[in-house]
Amino acid sequence: MRDQRKWLKSAETLLFDVAEGVATITLNRPEKRNALSAQMLEEFRQALLEADDRVDVNVILLRGAGRDFCAGYDLMGSYGGPGGAGGEATLSYDPAQYRTRAGTLDDDIWNLARQQDLTLILLDLHKPVVAEVQGNCLAGGTDLAFSCDLVIVADDAKIGFPAARANGTPPTNLWLYHCGPQWAKRMLFTGDTLSGLDAARIGLALESYPADRLAEEALALARRIAHVDAAILATHKRVVNLQLELAGARTAQRFAAELDARAHLSQGPRRRRFRQDMAESGLKEALRQRDAPFGDGRVRLRARGQAE
Repeated sequence: MRDQRKWLKSAETLLFDVAEGVATITLNRPEKRNALSAQMLEEFRQALLEADDRVDVNVILLRGAGRDFCAGYDLMGSYGGPGGAGGEATLSYDPAQYRTRAGTLDDDIWNLARQQDLTLILLDLHKPVVAEVQGNCLAGGTDLAFSCDLVIVADDAKIGFPAARANGTPPTNLWLYHCGPQWAKRMLFTGDTLSGLDAARIGLALESYPADRLAEEALALARRIAHVDAAILATHKRVVNLQLELAGARTAQRFAAELDARAHLSQGPRRRRFRQDMAESGLKEALRQRDAPFGDGRVRLRARGQAE
């Protein structure tokens, strides 16, 4: 087993714990609603590799500290791809490891591909990953959650990709494989959000629970999975993921990143307005103006047989 544990003592954006065969990785920027910074994504990747490598771990539980799972990418850094503010966050990478590129379509694609390297590792791990989702799970938060093997949510969680309204398309896009083409289009066409309860009903999550039971239920499931030998779990995970691969899931992620970069070049009126609001009034006002026409933006499923 490789000795990667030294970095754990210096990790600043997450917590790492192992007990009873379960490695718990906690995104730990609650004051920022666990928004994904470049540093967090690098530390997250290292934590996943550590958990996948350890012989005392059979399953990984991913959670967020505080009220939210993850509210998306940290937009206070470099934002919007080539040409300045207005798109999904473009993460700034450690120049000791990566070239820092900005300016052209290919540069934006390059940056998004490097970002994917840090998140799509969830698909490549041998060990299963259970996501425990409470509060906001938006934009980049869904990139993480939907890359996990199982997603357990609080009934009142808020799940969606509001940035699809003006900023781009999910650079890691597994929506289709969870909820089918019509629901994937419904959610992306509008950028609306779903409650955790409704997300479970359409297949974006495995199950939902009252918020005060979520942690208990997610840990119970992880511990139940941990009773199975790691080699057997890896076999199950890899054969199902191979079936996803044969359905084009991994190849589609490459195209998702490239098409997100192309969307960043859009000169449509809503994107131009967002960029103008960012420049003149800042992020908070730009988001308010972007989302105002959609009201509360919540999809509410009717009960089966319920009349209008």
